This record gives sequence, structure tokens and C-alpha cells, in this order.
Amino acid sequence: MKTTVLALLGWLALSFAAGFVGSRFTPSEWYQQLAKPSWTPPGAVFAPVWSVLYIMMGVAAWLVWRNGEFSRVATPLTLFIVQLVLNALWSYFFFGLQKPGLAFLDIVVLWVLIVLTLITFWRVSAAAGVLFIPYLAWVTFASFLNFAVWRMNTGR
Repeated sequence: MKTTVLALLGWLALSFAAGFVGSRFTPSEWYQQLAKPSWTPPGAVFAPVWSVLYIMMGVAAWLVWRNGEFSRVATPLTLFIVQLVLNALWSYFFFGLQKPGLAFLDIVVLWVLIVLTLITFWRVSAAAGVLFIPYLAWVTFASFLNFAVWRMNTGR
């Protein structure tokens, strides 16, 4: 029982670590001056949404970890970790480097990895797969938003 609780806390910590790294690169004056589509959510929406998503992602990874032998969970958990890295890099590319085009490339690859992670998680634990669906939906929305901002500001 103690190992299981510690593992859950570890997967949650790993998920939030990606969020912490990403949070080091936040909207600046540069971002405020960009043209954005009318359907851009207010800034206050992002932290609560990401907090819930990181919790769901951590729980999903934990469900996979505890429901399978190593040979069965190695690939899904590796995909999970790689997509977390790309998740954290997006903020660096978009806000840190101020490169919406590079961030869009990152988010497209991230989206593919989320789909692969969701599928491989689902094969181990249907609940883990279900927990990844809101994340996929949010990143799908974020991909369209990233693309729109990039296109609206090309040449600025």
C-alpha cells in the first residue's frame, strides 16, 4: 500500500514537474501585443485547466504503472515521459523563444504522442485512457489556437 501511494505521488510530481518547467516561460509584453483570435480564452483559465489535466495525467500514468508488468507498461510509460518533455518545451518555444511556428511544430508532435500514449494506456487500463481524453481535447484546442496566433502574426 505504501509503495502504491508513493508511486501515485511520484507520477503526480512528474506530471506537475512538466507544468513547473513550462510555467517558467509565461506570457510577456510580447504576447500581449500579438494579434489573437476572438476565441482565445482569458489568461485566468489556463492555470486551473492545466492543474486538473496534470492531476489526470499523473493518475493515468499511475494506473498504467500499477496494472501491468514491466514489459507491458514500458512503452506506454516511455511515451508518457516523452510527451511530458514536449509539453514543457512548448512554453519555452512559444513564450521563451517567442517562436510560435516552432511551438506549433512542437504541439503537433506532442498531439501525436498524446494520441499514442492514450492508445497504449487504454490497452493497459481503460480508466487511464479515459483520463487522457480531456488532455487530448485541450491540446487539440491549443493546437488550433497556436496555429491561429502564428498565422495572424507572421511577418510582424
